[in-house]
Amino acid sequence: MTLSLLLACLWAFAANVLAMLPSRDNLWRRAYGLIAVGVPILGFVTWQNGPWVGLLVLAAGMSVLRWPVIYLGRWLRRLGRKPDADT
Repeated sequence: MTLSLLLACLWAFAANVLAMLPSRDNLWRRAYGLIAVGVPILGFVTWQNGPWVGLLVLAAGMSVLRWPVIYLGRWLRRLGRKPDADT
């Protein structure tokens, strides 16, 4: 196993442990921290193992952090809408 995949596994383990701990802000601070740490790890995995493995790690990360992805999709959908012609 390469170093990048080991780091990705440690990230996934830490994400699951952090999700089990109680939080007052619905885990958003932890999600921001996991995103900040996970993006460079994802780049390292892709660089070291290729784009297909990088896509698999991206899918795994998106399944762990699904609410930030859902909110990003909603925000992008709002940006893509044209304003109503009535107003």
